[in-house]
Amino acid sequence: MGKKSRMALRFAERCLITLGLILLGFYVFARIHGVVTLHAALRSFEEARSAGGVSGTGVPSPESLRTNTSLWSPERIKAYKASLSKKSDAPLAILRIRKLGLVAPVFDSMDDMTLNAGVGRITGTARPDQAGNIGIAGHRDGFFRCLKNIHKGDTIELVTATKTKVYVVDKISITKPDDVSVLRPPKPGLTLVTCYPFYFVGSAPERYIVQAYLR
Repeated sequence: MGKKSRMALRFAERCLITLGLILLGFYVFARIHGVVTLHAALRSFEEARSAGGVSGTGVPSPESLRTNTSLWSPERIKAYKASLSKKSDAPLAILRIRKLGLVAPVFDSMDDMTLNAGVGRITGTARPDQAGNIGIAGHRDGFFRCLKNIHKGDTIELVTATKTKVYVVDKISITKPDDVSVLRPPKPGLTLVTCYPFYFVGSAPERYIVQAYLR
């Protein structure tokens, strides 16, 4: 191998190492910001609990605030980081699926910025502290992409201002966007909604539905 070839090889190696370090830095940055945002949501949630004279240990501990963003799209991670600079109201609850590594603040809104920072209660469905069916929506390339790995019988936790509700997944289905019957199940429970297919390019044509009931 000639001198020029060796120099070119060393240059290519340095470029690859530098690129690897940059990508690692982006990954670490995204994970740190994810934990920071969840801590902020948890802190505001705890402040709301305290203001109402409620205390308890049902809220996820800081050690458990580790939502796995490895499945997220780069665009969603970018949007998520952009949402960090926006002030938001205290979440209504904290949604957690331990098996999937999901921890997400549940906000009382479904605008784009809110769904970048967490998940949102679907208008017209019950609030987490009310009786009735609770509908929660999230992005298929963000917080709710992990739902592709959920199964019947899995448990879902919803931490409210007064207690932790535990639901068991009863049904998983795929519907059309205008099918609102999934938000009116035979008995009150929890309905998670996201777009489908999960990796569809463009506006997804269907909805992925997870229905669960109190254990």
